[in-house]
Amino acid sequence: MAADILEEIEAIKERNARVEADKAWEISNARKAVITVFTYALSVLVLASIGAPQPLLNALIPSLGFLLSTMTFGAFKDYWVKNVYGKRGK
Repeated sequence: MAADILEEIEAIKERNARVEADKAWEISNARKAVITVFTYALSVLVLASIGAPQPLLNALIPSLGFLLSTMTFGAFKDYWVKNVYGKRGK
């Protein structure tokens, strides 16, 4: 019985470590950089393949759009947490 509880505790600790690592990756600058670079590269390929003018320059638009979308705007976040998230279930 005690051994089962210890095994369950260890399993929970391992799961928590995986969840924390996943969460850290989701908010990391490395993830944002990787996605931005891939978005830029794919955009260049698409724009070049359709013959768009200046694909290297124009590919910056979706890449920077993604990067801007990942930025946390503190005032908006604080408002949302207080007025939207905080009122859920009330």
